[in-house]
Amino acid sequence: MSKLLKLGILLLISLTVLAGCGGSGGSGGEQTGGSNDNGGSEGEVTELTFWTFVGLHIEFFEEGVRSWNETYPDRQIKLNAESFPYDEMHNNLLLALQSGVGAPDIVDIEINRFPNFLQGDIQLEPLNDIIEPVAEDFVQSRFEIYSKDGQFYGAPTHVGASVAFYNTEIFNAAGVSPDDIDTWDDFVEIGKVIKAETDTPMTVAYTSGFWNFYPMISQRGSDIFDSNGDVILDNQDNIEVLQLIHDMVYEHEISVLAPGGNHNNEEFFAFMNGGGAASLIMPSWYASRFVEHMPDQSGNFVMKPMPRWEEGGFRSAGMGGTGTAVTKQSEHIELAKEFLAHAKLTEEANINIWKILGFDPPMHTVWESPELREPNRFTEYFGDGLFDMLLEIKDEINPLNITNNTPLARDLIETNVLHNTLRERSQTPEEALKQAADELRNR
Repeated sequence: MSKLLKLGILLLISLTVLAGCGGSGGSGGEQTGGSNDNGGSEGEVTELTFWTFVGLHIEFFEEGVRSWNETYPDRQIKLNAESFPYDEMHNNLLLALQSGVGAPDIVDIEINRFPNFLQGDIQLEPLNDIIEPVAEDFVQSRFEIYSKDGQFYGAPTHVGASVAFYNTEIFNAAGVSPDDIDTWDDFVEIGKVIKAETDTPMTVAYTSGFWNFYPMISQRGSDIFDSNGDVILDNQDNIEVLQLIHDMVYEHEISVLAPGGNHNNEEFFAFMNGGGAASLIMPSWYASRFVEHMPDQSGNFVMKPMPRWEEGGFRSAGMGGTGTAVTKQSEHIELAKEFLAHAKLTEEANINIWKILGFDPPMHTVWESPELREPNRFTEYFGDGLFDMLLEIKDEINPLNITNNTPLARDLIETNVLHNTLRERSQTPEEALKQAADELRNR
């Protein structure tokens, strides 16, 4: 049994006892207050805990600790970092914050789950004092998605430009090139050639992950909610996008259902590592998954802009995100915030976001830095010119409208909409989207 699962069981018992004693919800217990501890005196080491759902993020933060300890030798930090499965970590973090015990000092929270932590008595520490001094150097929208009522609660990890990953070995075997693709119509037609010549599907359709659907609707200027927070999930643009994803599987026969249902499981990694599909549409942060989990395809894949819907249309979409937060349960709040600023909000840190994680850094003032064009494990895997390609599409990214109902919307899309239309085929795209949209409106 994992540490987090044990914590979850203990906290559930604690919450039950509190409810039986007349507890009214909320924080559910005595809140451990944060101190203004700025680290120990010379020779002392302050321990901070860090939770994440992406193992590679630990490597990035370990570099931040090394840099911090070198810069501040009299304020040494030891970071106790742990990585847990996505759902387990977010669910147990919410439980820990609600109960008042067991939360880490610093934590990664994924963009679609972040609204869950901005409800009621917010148990995350505002970060305005470390963000406002550098905000003008960053892509502003990357702060806004982790904010509420003028308070910033998360330090961003990337811009998240979506791209196309193309397997050139498969393309070459079919006698075609990724450069032949400009629009989604081109994508389908090239996919038919690849399927006919190599019997390999062009791409995959996720049935428990919205990383096909969401970037493709964002490209069209659509979203799940509009800028006022009203539900637009069932609009015509979104219906047409889901219909194309469906048709690529069942009409054009150039796509297959993703093994394991989504992009982030061992079955899917094995499928792609064996040359299972000729392309993927994913945010650029997925490059790290290729490098970590699909080593046999190194040198075969290239990163290109997404196909556009029409001439002059956008070739990307800003997808995903992780806001790193400081919890109010920390006994070293000020030190945790200062360390977070050092680890994620400096030029050095943003260059390391690219060098270590392969992510497009949210600090736009480093985009012209020569360090972002030096060889690294990502250029070794995908080829040169990666960051210049990302710069080429940086102005083709629509903002995302994140609301309190975004976590529910994602669950409905991944659990009901995609499953029912693509795997079970029990609903048409229009029917499934309307049902999910109506449920969101009723909430």
